[in-house]
Amino acid sequence: MATLRERKTYRKAILRTLYGAVERNSPEVSGATLRDEVRLPDADLYAACAYLADAGLITVDWTSHKTPATASLTHEGIRFMEEEEDSAAPTQGD
Repeated sequence: MATLRERKTYRKAILRTLYGAVERNSPEVSGATLRDEVRLPDADLYAACAYLADAGLITVDWTSHKTPATASLTHEGIRFMEEEEDSAAPTQGD
């Protein structure tokens, strides 16, 4: 079972992957691509995607095996990632 730190890391990796896709004008990512990019076992991928979907940050089309067929950021997810990006950027004069 994943620790809290691992679960947070998994969720951040998924959000970063989906945000990167949005930046490349690809609003939707296949489940296979997402799995390959974040390198998570299916159970952890399911848990992370379900958490993010419940939080309203992503939408997921599920397969019958509880793995994502496709996933994409919601408007709220994009705003969340933009705020993360802004807060990580150095400010003028630093």
